[in-house]
Amino acid sequence: MKKIFGTDGIRGEVNRKPMDVATIVKVGQAVTIYFRKNKHHARIIVGKDTRLSGYMVESALEAGITSMGGDVYAAGVLPTPAIAFLTTDMRADAGVMISASHNPFHDNGIKIFSSKGQKLPDKDELEIEKLIFKDNLESLLPGAKDMGRAYRISDAIGRYIVFLKQAFPSELSMDGLKVVMDLSNGATFRVAPKIFGELGAEVEFIHAQPDGININDNCGSQHPEDIAERVKETGSDIGLAFDGDGDRLIAVDEKGAVLRGDHIMMICAETMKKDGTLRNNTLVSTVMSNLGVDIACERLGIKHVVTQVGDRYVLEEMLRLGAVFGGEDSGHMIFLDHLPTGDGIITALKLIECMLKRNKPLSELSNIVDIFPQELINITVKTKPDLITIPSVKQAIDEVEKRLGRLGRVLVRYSGTQPMCRVMVEGPEQDTTRRYCEQIASAIRDAIG
Repeated sequence: MKKIFGTDGIRGEVNRKPMDVATIVKVGQAVTIYFRKNKHHARIIVGKDTRLSGYMVESALEAGITSMGGDVYAAGVLPTPAIAFLTTDMRADAGVMISASHNPFHDNGIKIFSSKGQKLPDKDELEIEKLIFKDNLESLLPGAKDMGRAYRISDAIGRYIVFLKQAFPSELSMDGLKVVMDLSNGATFRVAPKIFGELGAEVEFIHAQPDGININDNCGSQHPEDIAERVKETGSDIGLAFDGDGDRLIAVDEKGAVLRGDHIMMICAETMKKDGTLRNNTLVSTVMSNLGVDIACERLGIKHVVTQVGDRYVLEEMLRLGAVFGGEDSGHMIFLDHLPTGDGIITALKLIECMLKRNKPLSELSNIVDIFPQELINITVKTKPDLITIPSVKQAIDEVEKRLGRLGRVLVRYSGTQPMCRVMVEGPEQDTTRRYCEQIASAIRDAIG
């Protein structure tokens, strides 16, 4: 059982364990030991999003890494996938992104990438945890002459922009395309407007003035209301809403309808199948994907494989099956021919590529999948016992599943990054789905809320 790593790295409220200075220093030291292998100095890329606490976390990580003899290459504010890219592009031993993704500003986190730009599997995180909590970690510190150095990567943004442009076909042009972006006051605020503007699009952006505390604040992929309204007001062709660290995308069609990850996945999967680029004819998603994805894949003759929640589990299954495309309804998409982690900007480029290749508006392309009514309730919990061991909760879940039969499904799970239990119910119509979801949520609140 992992102590501080969740479904997406380490995450928590800043200045509270595990996101306190002392623990973060030990994380830096442990990561350095783990990735230096037989080398004298481990080379580690470090990036961050726009949170005020990023300065503190970056300094603590730098202290931990250099004290253990590692070299830090600081990339500054960049999207999470940019750190994955830079780690491979610069042949570093590891990459570390400082971000709590879509969480509010008072949280922060640490995501670790291998030299291949991949998030770490559970076994690697467990080994790093052992080092973090090792009683004699200080005894492994080198002498003064063997300590590490810290450098700044002056061309990090330029490297990433060149890489992103290569993901968009050179024979296509965005000339005349009107695009609105919600940058969530986060890590994409510098990069995204440049990319789409240089590719010919007419770009407008909102929530692009980060101040350290407004990241994800009623904006971005979690709150697409503003961008949906702006798309309609401006008559734009598409809206693109990123999250705070830029690894996920939620889109808005020209009519102002919000398209989540399942819509985007199916649009891209269908186009890739037509182009012959959907390797092994396989799409990988998580248990959070709607039943409509299963039905659409069956109709299109695409093999649909489901994993547990977390884009790193999607990647593991993609690699096992030889697939090149997968994602989550939350907006994480992995285009393995470009990068082994989710990248919101690449997803946006691929979605626009589909529009241009098919010569259809986004609203028409989204008809590829019919989304079953879905209700999601998040309950703050005090503890996280096995839900099946709580009789009242198990009974509530069993009753709803029995009533839904084959016309819906129930998914109840704890958040891997917050003290929450998530209840998701899909059903034949909205009112029934909402009632069933509240029935289960009520049982959980009474038991452990």
